[in-house]
Amino acid sequence: MKEEKLTDKEEETMLLLWKHGPCAVKDLLQHYSEPRPHINTVSSFVRTLEKKGYVGHEPGRYGGFNYFALKPIAEYRRNAIGKFVKQYFGNCFSMISQLVEDKEVDAEELRKLLDMVENKKHD
Repeated sequence: MKEEKLTDKEEETMLLLWKHGPCAVKDLLQHYSEPRPHINTVSSFVRTLEKKGYVGHEPGRYGGFNYFALKPIAEYRRNAIGKFVKQYFGNCFSMISQLVEDKEVDAEELRKLLDMVENKKHD
């Protein structure tokens, strides 16, 4: 099944659910930075995320529902990074070489990355 793209606000909502969930919409609202969206807006974000398969719900302790992330953040990151690399660089080598060229990655960081790759091969 193809993963649906999230808007920036939907992604912000997911990040809050990963960090603070499960919680009711009114509780989730408290975790947004100022200026906070209206509670109806947050409710719409959550319902849309549920339709997209990112969010589930369970009965709340005092009525209503508590919402929670269905997908682990690691899975979302992996997919988002993969799409980003493919769209903007074509492959990881192109991305890393651009970071080196822009002086965002130094030799020590590249050695650590190489060690990670080599250790992963042995696993």
